[in-house]
Amino acid sequence: MMKVTLVFALWMTLICQGYSNSLDSCQGRCGYGTDSNYSCQCNLSCERYKDCCSDYTELCKGDGGVGTITDAEIKALSETLYVLDSNKASASELIIDPQTLVPNSETSSQTDHSPRPLFRYLDDALFSRPTYVAFLAVLDNYQRMTGQTEDFSPQQLAEQEVFVKETMSNTELGRELFAFLYTKGIYASEEEFLEDLRMMWFGLYSRYNNKMDSSGFEHIFAGEIKRGKVSGFHNWIQFYLLEKKGLLNYYSHSFNGPWTTYPDVMGMQFMWDGFFKQVGSAVIGCSPEFDFAIYSLCYITRPGKQCRLSLGGQELVIQTYTWDKSFYGDGKKFIGSAFPATPQELKLPSA
Repeated sequence: MMKVTLVFALWMTLICQGYSNSLDSCQGRCGYGTDSNYSCQCNLSCERYKDCCSDYTELCKGDGGVGTITDAEIKALSETLYVLDSNKASASELIIDPQTLVPNSETSSQTDHSPRPLFRYLDDALFSRPTYVAFLAVLDNYQRMTGQTEDFSPQQLAEQEVFVKETMSNTELGRELFAFLYTKGIYASEEEFLEDLRMMWFGLYSRYNNKMDSSGFEHIFAGEIKRGKVSGFHNWIQFYLLEKKGLLNYYSHSFNGPWTTYPDVMGMQFMWDGFFKQVGSAVIGCSPEFDFAIYSLCYITRPGKQCRLSLGGQELVIQTYTWDKSFYGDGKKFIGSAFPATPQELKLPSA
């Protein structure tokens, strides 16, 4: 009887050890979605959230490991998103007037080389489309000066959720992005995907004077003023709206991408109500969902690095930055910045 009892005890010990080890190992779990039942994770997002299992690199990032997303896969997906951008502006809906192209040496001169506005014509009917409506509802919720606490009303918080859902759940482009990230094991469900985007983009952190004054969305899409200069501001719609109101003066451009249709990419110099932007790069004429999707894709897969996309056979490099001074969830990093990296912007220390 004692012998049987000892054998049983040994058997149970081995089972428990195996169970315990399975909770902190990637054995058989590479690429699976985030699961709070495990003490560590085994998908690509664990690298961003710093909760990978100790054997993640060994088991999941070898040749052909499912934890790896290659540059070729990112380029292929970006070409698909480019084709699916059904809400982008057409040549009949949007006409721009780039005027003066300046060399890199003149981007800091604060000289107005272009007497006319950048945007010659826009069919405002474009703004009646659901994703544009949702984008515009969020865009006007911010104070541009850093150091001033952002305080959102319940309606404004609801507008953030509507924007994420409208762009990522209600468009074929957004669903394609989720499907890719889902198959790579980064998200286990659409709900997890949408909630992470909402926190990543709209969660508040402090850029100045310990005030909850900024977010990835505000910095990139709305633009901010920090220490007397324009910070962020990489969105064509915000540029158009401010220029139309007479609050923004277009000076010149130092980069114009190779695209002959929209979306296109430009690096612009401008004055925003008395504050200068030396190089403000933006994707021109794309839909809000396309902007949101490519920046999200690059931040999730290449956080803090250069991310190489392909649009219509032409390469576009997106530079992302993580915000490392505060976190959300279980140590997850907010998006700090993301923008089309023009040749001169690649040499600048920040956006």
